[in-house]
Amino acid sequence: MNYIDRLAQSIQSRVPEDALPEGDLASLFRLYALLALSTGDEVTARNVHDAWAVWMTGEDPDHPSIQPFDQLSSEKREEDQVFVDAIRSAVSKR
Repeated sequence: MNYIDRLAQSIQSRVPEDALPEGDLASLFRLYALLALSTGDEVTARNVHDAWAVWMTGEDPDHPSIQPFDQLSSEKREEDQVFVDAIRSAVSKR
């Protein structure tokens, strides 16, 4: 296993099961690993949403949440926080 997949798994292990979306989670969490490597603990919910939107474009290109972060409801924006926290936690343990 390479360092990207190890980091992706580390991030995913920090997310509660009920917060995980359906689909190819390996590719989603590889994007989150890229965020961890490129932004570290400075990662934001906007970063997470943008990575998710890239991933979701391949899963369901008509998903209603594929829109700019600022156009999401506050409830939808808050859903990204668990992933921000997981990325920050994984980075701090490296």
